[in-house]
Amino acid sequence: MLLAIDVGNSTTSVGLFDRDKQLRFLASLDTDSRKTADQISIDLMNLFTLYHFQFEDVTGAILCSVVPPLNFMMEKALTRLLGKPPMVVGPGVRTGLNIRLAVQSQVGADIVADAVAALEKFEPPIVTIDMGTATTIGVISEGRNYEGGMLLPGVNVSLEALSRRAAQLPAISLQHPKVLIGKTTEDCMRSGIVYGTVGMLDGVIDRIREQFPGRTLSVVATGGNAPVIVKYCRNHIVYDKYLLMDGLWAIYQKNK
Repeated sequence: MLLAIDVGNSTTSVGLFDRDKQLRFLASLDTDSRKTADQISIDLMNLFTLYHFQFEDVTGAILCSVVPPLNFMMEKALTRLLGKPPMVVGPGVRTGLNIRLAVQSQVGADIVADAVAALEKFEPPIVTIDMGTATTIGVISEGRNYEGGMLLPGVNVSLEALSRRAAQLPAISLQHPKVLIGKTTEDCMRSGIVYGTVGMLDGVIDRIREQFPGRTLSVVATGGNAPVIVKYCRNHIVYDKYLLMDGLWAIYQKNK
């Protein structure tokens, strides 16, 4: 079995694949850069107990992280549990992508995993949208070229900024808006955040499409906030909950 871990800014996703690429479980933990290797080990062992699996069945692990302070402790914990270090997505790992950035090392490991999985499922040109703490947009062209992308504040970051910086605005959760034109403060905030993000994404996708005249643009979205947002977009966007995990599986196979 393959243990795949994605360390994000807010949450850490832990997935377990069997040898047939079936995801046996996908769990989430809070990301806390203060945790020691012992604490991380306990968290992972508890997850395996919760889902009724044994660490002895794990034959390899792959780690994808955008939180550098946590990398050492995560690698130490996995090495202790598995008896060998995990594969870490980063420089020196084969991905099959041609990264066309000025500084290739600046592309996030999660963005790389998303792009690898998208190429397994769609024909380029492809736009990937990962909606987590930040909203990341990636563009992939023919020849497996990762052309670059955009970084924007995540939906929850925008909501938190509103409530923190405006004294009369309450802290609210991200939910489907009841109406387009809100009648209460909470409805106005939800409508503004959701439809504002939707309008931004539709506009960006339309502009990217102009860069590929005559071509059909594939758009795929993932991340915790994507289900709420994608529903209201006018562009056709495929929501894929397991995009990043599938990318980690593919990268592991390329380097095994």
